[in-house]
Amino acid sequence: MRIFDPHIHMTSRTTDDYQAMYDAGVRAVVEPSFWLGQPRTSPASFFDYFDALLGWEPFRASQYGIAHHCTIALNPKEANDPRCTPVLDALPRYLVKDSVVAVGEIGYDSMTPAEDAALAAQLQLAAEHGLPALVHTPHRDKLAGLHRTVDVIRESALPTDRVLLDHLNETTVKHATDSGCWLGFSIYPDTKMDEDRMVAILKTYGTEKVLVNSAADWGRSDPLKTRKVGDAMLAAGFTEDDVDQVLWRNPVAFYGLSGRLQLDTPEPESLHEGNSILRGGE
Repeated sequence: MRIFDPHIHMTSRTTDDYQAMYDAGVRAVVEPSFWLGQPRTSPASFFDYFDALLGWEPFRASQYGIAHHCTIALNPKEANDPRCTPVLDALPRYLVKDSVVAVGEIGYDSMTPAEDAALAAQLQLAAEHGLPALVHTPHRDKLAGLHRTVDVIRESALPTDRVLLDHLNETTVKHATDSGCWLGFSIYPDTKMDEDRMVAILKTYGTEKVLVNSAADWGRSDPLKTRKVGDAMLAAGFTEDDVDQVLWRNPVAFYGLSGRLQLDTPEPESLHEGNSILRGGE
């Protein structure tokens, strides 16, 4: 089983996770830029973080045979903080980087006017840079948030078939499917979706344009949830080809819209800017 996790925050994970993911079949990941758990205090902290997504994390992933790409954006939560919004002006210099395969995560957290402005601006940036967009749908009041999200997307210059609506569930999947966007589902131990609910959605809506991710981060999450979905699909009667479509070909097709996806893992270097992943050894 080959797996492409299209949404995982490896900055929050250990090298042991990379090894376990490889052993489970993960060969590629996309790491969206996101909130770090506490407020950033200036755009400069974004720049160091973006640089890590472009350098250190691909280096770490390569040590374990995993191809790493990222998405870059001002996330919805921090779009409300005026200390952070100047980062929007700096995004164009990051969006031209080879390993950036989408603008994201963008979208809504609390559905404020500031989030409206940031979403519209970044959809425009995606259109201008020929990139697709990864859109975070809100965790609260999800259906209203999805309707508002789709309205803004349809008013933008970015076609709906270049947008991935993420964090969907049973309350939002029908409207998301009708929108013409790609469909993303995050599988979690306690919240969001689980394997059995995901299988039920696949039985109802099919496997076209569906991406399944772990969205694993610093909270209670599981970077092997993609593999567990694949196993649950097989147990429910889906074919190996169905599993391959959901866990590999669909994310390849979506992020391939960027024209930048490189799935051949380069021979790992021993150092990145003079540093290795080793500690306490030679």
